[in-house]
Formats: sequence, structure tokens, C-alpha cells
Amino acid sequence: MVRKFTQVRWRPGKLGTAAVEPEDVVQARREIRLSMALARAVYERRVELGLTQSQLAERAGLTQAKVSRIEGSDTVPTLPSLSKLAHALDASLDIALDGDETRVSFTPHKTDAA
Repeated sequence: MVRKFTQVRWRPGKLGTAAVEPEDVVQARREIRLSMALARAVYERRVELGLTQSQLAERAGLTQAKVSRIEGSDTVPTLPSLSKLAHALDASLDIALDGDETRVSFTPHKTDAA
């Protein structure tokens, strides 16, 4: 016996348009976005400087595991840890929080040679 499969179409009118996520879910999404933006910024600046995670950890006074967790967006570091990271990456840390949009970047310090 041959089965015939039919393609199912979405019916927008039947979807719950009034569905609202609980506030704890919305907050969790914000934290994840912040964590991911920070992870990317740390990783990109570290690679730009040609540092390993271990070298960055040593410069920042953190463990390599902590740097790995930050770059893996498994944790959001404390303000003192962020300060240490910025110093170790020879940059200032810029964080812009605007509603649901999050931007994180490291701005390299200007050198005297320029």
C-alpha cells in the first residue's frame, strides 16, 4: 500500500496572535542576548590581539575556565570582572542597552605611537 503525503499549509488566522510570553521568559531572552553579545565582543577582541584564552585569563586575573564560560555565553560576568577584562584587552568596554536591543563592543585604547 502506498501512502500519500500531503503538504500542510499554515493557517495564520488560527494561530494565537494574542499569545504573550511570561515576563520571566522575556527577561531570560534579554539576558541571553546580553551574554551572547558580550561573548562575541570578548572573543573578537582577544583574537584581534592574538591572545589565547589562557593568556587573557592571566592578564585579567581570571581562570581560563572563566574566560571560556564568558566566551561561550554561559555566564554574565560581574562588573569587577568586566573591568578586569577591559583592562586586559587594552580597551574600554561599551555596552548599549536600548529596549530589546543590546550592543557590546571593546574600543581599543589609543597608543602614543599614532
